[in-house]
Amino acid sequence: MTDIKPENKPIDFGNWVPLKMIVVPAILGLACLGAGLRWWPLLIPAALFCAIAVYFAVARWLFSARGGNVQDRILELLLEHLPADAVGKVLDIGCGNGALAIKAAQRFPKAAVTGVDFWGKSWDYSIKVCEGNAAACGLSGRVDFRQGSAASLPFADGSFDLVISNLVFHEVRDAADKREPLREALRVLKPGGVFVLQDLFLLEPYFGTPQELQDTLRGWGAGRVEFIRTCDREFIPKWVKLPFMVGTLAILRGER
Repeated sequence: MTDIKPENKPIDFGNWVPLKMIVVPAILGLACLGAGLRWWPLLIPAALFCAIAVYFAVARWLFSARGGNVQDRILELLLEHLPADAVGKVLDIGCGNGALAIKAAQRFPKAAVTGVDFWGKSWDYSIKVCEGNAAACGLSGRVDFRQGSAASLPFADGSFDLVISNLVFHEVRDAADKREPLREALRVLKPGGVFVLQDLFLLEPYFGTPQELQDTLRGWGAGRVEFIRTCDREFIPKWVKLPFMVGTLAILRGER
């Protein structure tokens, strides 16, 4: 009997705009609206909360696959800057629900891909979620998932040929200096290895200016470092390019 292998089917990897960003202001807006019928000044915050709810509702639709598909296109932009034919070991730092690690495994069938994340109670993701998503894409056993912090990666120096990441470093809570996890990313990268990291790198209070950040990485052993402004891409609507959305999003690509 011939074994039937599961097909690599598209999977819904969720939305970067969580429902609570819509539901919470909507509830507050309705509460203020109800109270505003008795005391009109409360109609002002009611309008503000409702506007916020509408903004994030539209943003969520734009990011979704059924809407503008902006979220997937941003992720694909990162993938476009990966080496053409990576082999060896690949690490996805802050893998979340496994989206980037899985896409990398699909892109590089000869590579061994590992995803690491701290996860935690504040997120809806876990190792089981990642493994389930990998299985749904026909990649069981091809992607390994580990728990660990980006501030202290559970790997030896020079363990990986390629290190990737998407929207992680600004979220690392156990790193007061959000640049320190970048040092960890370089530590586990082999000499000559490539890193492609996407985050809110234009957020100067966290990372400094682009030139300062590039100089910092070179001081930690990075060779050629490119700074690519994701937020300038035309497929991202202007009103989503606000600082608290993707207005500070950029890619760091380089070698060690």
